[in-house]
Amino acid sequence: MNAPKFVIVTGLSGAGKTQALRSLEDLGFYCIDNLPPALIPKFAELCAQAANRINKIALGVDIRGGEFFNTLFEVLNDLNSRGIRYEILFLEASDETLVRRFKESRRRHPLSAYGEVLEVIRQERSLLQDLRGRANKIIDTSGLVPKQLKEEIAAIFADQTGQAGLHITAVSFGFKYGIPLDSDLVIDVRFLPNPHYQPDLRSLTGNDQVVRDFVFKSSVTEKFMNKFIDFVEFLIPEYINEGKTTLMIAIGCTGGMHRSVALANRLGEALGDKKYRVTVRHRDLNRL
Repeated sequence: MNAPKFVIVTGLSGAGKTQALRSLEDLGFYCIDNLPPALIPKFAELCAQAANRINKIALGVDIRGGEFFNTLFEVLNDLNSRGIRYEILFLEASDETLVRRFKESRRRHPLSAYGEVLEVIRQERSLLQDLRGRANKIIDTSGLVPKQLKEEIAAIFADQTGQAGLHITAVSFGFKYGIPLDSDLVIDVRFLPNPHYQPDLRSLTGNDQVVRDFVFKSSVTEKFMNKFIDFVEFLIPEYINEGKTTLMIAIGCTGGMHRSVALANRLGEALGDKKYRVTVRHRDLNRL
């Protein structure tokens, strides 16, 4: 059976699974939300046998399935034994972000009977820990607006050509706001000259040429950047050989406004020149 490709969208309630499914639908995926896991293998057979075969399918599976959800690991093993290809996309967010989203939407958490939110969020996070460990891609949506999440989904799943299909994201961030949870590789550049201590540069960002010039006028920065790019280029084929399809490289400075932004931009340019598929994102650029 020449089975279609499945993307199983799961994760924490309130983390953006509905938006992710909508984004995948825009990319041509046939999407079904909250399908009981036990029905997935049969559904795969029906799709493969249909006259107008569906080749790309996204299924939303989460804790709302109750007892059905507990069979998911058995179903995944069944799919493996049948040779059915699938990827798991896991969405998560910080406790604070999820609490705020539930309060703003005035919706009840699926595990909450009496309106308590934080306790059941932590309970759900614990229940999904093993599933998170099997995910092919994890997206932390804490700092993403719907448009940014859609762009992230498109960067991963859109039909594009590139070296072995690997998509690389270079994201700048500030350590004062925490390390991006979905990072594969984290680099600390707080040892580089800091434009924050230059009064005429403090209000600018690493996207401004004058800040970039200040950061890279240091011989330490140039030497580090050359070694860093060589290191990443060494890693890329090794990740590809392991079957990895996405790679997130997080570059952090103190506030995520100057040094990390300048270096993430430089890395994106260098990898783009090598014809890799690369996206550059600045997580904390607009924070105060």
